[in-house]
Amino acid sequence: MKIEFTKMHGLGNDYIYVNTMKYPLTNLEEKSIAWSRPHTGIGSDGLVLIGDSDKADFSMRIFNADGSEAKMCGNASRCIGKYLYEYGLTTKTDILLDTLSGIKELHLQVKEGKVESVRVDMGIPADIHWVDLGDAYPFQKGVAVSMGNPHLVIFVDKMEEVALAEVGPVLERHPLFPDRVNVEFAQVLDKENIRMRVWERGSGITQACGTGACATAVAAAFSGQCGSHATICMDGGDLTIDWAGEGQHLYMIGPAVKVFDGTIELKE
Repeated sequence: MKIEFTKMHGLGNDYIYVNTMKYPLTNLEEKSIAWSRPHTGIGSDGLVLIGDSDKADFSMRIFNADGSEAKMCGNASRCIGKYLYEYGLTTKTDILLDTLSGIKELHLQVKEGKVESVRVDMGIPADIHWVDLGDAYPFQKGVAVSMGNPHLVIFVDKMEEVALAEVGPVLERHPLFPDRVNVEFAQVLDKENIRMRVWERGSGITQACGTGACATAVAAAFSGQCGSHATICMDGGDLTIDWAGEGQHLYMIGPAVKVFDGTIELKE
């Protein structure tokens, strides 16, 4: 049996998208690992499943490149909005998306039948606090933020001095985070612009992370370094984040890009 998939990316954070309403899949962890491999598979940061929902318009499940399941992905949610509209699964420009971290609201900016950008209501950031990482680690403190998934934001003076491939996997498995954590390194450029790089839980270094960009903006506002509006500059491009403060919903605005369509033959 052959199934159709679409490769998409949000600022270089690339996933394989499958409409499971048309192609039901099993053994999801194994498929994500195999298909995500760059040389023997399709190559991606993971597998995203688009499905139906009894609570929202559609649902999203995300499996990282190592097979672990993520609760939320901002870049993937924008890509799903584009997929749903441009492949004719909906004519709505306001879509409710059911995720493991709750229902998210997508607003599509459409021009001449194409989705140019998507604004996502990412919900209310939670559990925001400073954490002491200990003297045994190359960085002693950071800000923990939950965006439905866990994040650790560490502020640095010079991004080029961060050995991300070395410190990322160590901090991902810090004992303060028994379920592992996404790690963002942030350099505040001014009150509205932040340079950020990310080590994603389960995927490693990626070009961008939507929830990581949100967490970075929250951590910068929490620590008094930025205000309610910030542009997060990542390796793959920029996201705009608006957050009015504690107890308020956070909004993420950015693009989504289709790379190509393809088919893959199931081995089972």
